[in-house]
Amino acid sequence: MKKLERRALLCLVLAGCLLAGLVLFVALWAVRGEHWASSAFNRHLYNSQGILMSGTVLDRNGEVLTTVDEDGNRVYVGDKARRTATLHVVGDLYGNISTGALSAFAQKLTGYNLIFGAFGAEQGGNNLYLTVDAELNEVAYQALGGKKGTVAVYNYKTGEILCLVSAPAYDPMNIPSDLEENEKYEGAYLNRFFSSTFTPGSVFKTVTLAAALEEIPDLESRTWTCEGSTQIGEGVVTCTSAHGEQNIRDALANSCNGVFGQLAVELGGDTLERYAEKAGLTSSYSINGISTAKGSFSFGSEVSQTDLAWGGVGQYHDSVNPCALMIYMGAIANGGKAAVPCLIQKVESQGLPTLPQFTRRTKTLISPDTAEKVADMMENNVQAAYGTKRFPNMELGAKSGTAEVGSEEKPHAWFAGFLKNEDAPYAFVVLVENGGSGADVAGTVASKVLKAALERVN
Repeated sequence: MKKLERRALLCLVLAGCLLAGLVLFVALWAVRGEHWASSAFNRHLYNSQGILMSGTVLDRNGEVLTTVDEDGNRVYVGDKARRTATLHVVGDLYGNISTGALSAFAQKLTGYNLIFGAFGAEQGGNNLYLTVDAELNEVAYQALGGKKGTVAVYNYKTGEILCLVSAPAYDPMNIPSDLEENEKYEGAYLNRFFSSTFTPGSVFKTVTLAAALEEIPDLESRTWTCEGSTQIGEGVVTCTSAHGEQNIRDALANSCNGVFGQLAVELGGDTLERYAEKAGLTSSYSINGISTAKGSFSFGSEVSQTDLAWGGVGQYHDSVNPCALMIYMGAIANGGKAAVPCLIQKVESQGLPTLPQFTRRTKTLISPDTAEKVADMMENNVQAAYGTKRFPNMELGAKSGTAEVGSEEKPHAWFAGFLKNEDAPYAFVVLVENGGSGADVAGTVASKVLKAALERVN
């Protein structure tokens, strides 16, 4: 009898383990099923080379960017320039660009769900419409002129990314044989907009300005005299020229390092760090599941006054992600908050739309009153420094940045800002690595792209 009881107990234990294992499997299936299905080892969806053979990617206007042809081969849009300009949003054949749609949105392309699994190559998969305009991407890539960098434009009210280019890129249908060795293609697998951080230079002065407007009561009544260099702590902060007497509005338009260096020291490192965090520049955003890189700053108590001054003008150890900066520009234009960017416009499964995409909002990145003042000063920058003729028919606010990255390298060129046009509430960011002057080089790229974006609206 005791032997039977022991055996019965053993059977109950084994049955319990089986049940627990089944529950665990079902739980993992519910949570991880889409990742299992979209694994490159799944020969139902991928060929022997690891190429996804299910689903079609289209731009916002319905232009097919990549699909599977009648012979079962994945192909891209016919035009080489278009393929190259959209590489980082579409992705490459072999999954080297992890932020491209073919990798990041594989489960949406295959139409995976818990009940029916995924559509195989024979069913064709889903149609995934991206928010980007392929023609605008081509304009942006050509505007970069072969230089490394990134260009992005998005609607800060809806979150739709209209343009997203990262360079260098290459033709995914004709991969260069020297891709891995040629310096020209260094970082070609990296989406600089999502996955990189860079020294921001003077675009960071918009954060220092926001802090000063809120923390220094008499800021707008003050004046400073710039003689081309300013002694701060034991070191000297230099400007590109002697700006003479100026108020805070003039100092932003002149991008005066001396003024903003002094403000940084007056504010203190803790305050600057708090405003950088509030602006979202140290956060990681999730763009349809794609995580952005986090920016970083060194404003601690151990930092000297000179280094803190340089940090306040966007130098020293400052590092910013282009996507986070663009979102901050949108928040300035939109009264303190902005839509979180998105890349997916809609998904069609067997010709029927799936659940709609919903707009997500950021937290308050800058107070509404401060946002209004900063936006007004950024609009003045265009009139006083950059020239309205370069940006016709645009209600534009902008800030340039020329970020020093070492004596042996040309500075990074930045130009970031927003449009307040009623039909085009766009925020944008342009980064040209080692491009030189932010206003001249990156500003010219922004001018070409924004003109093309407005033409697409009208």
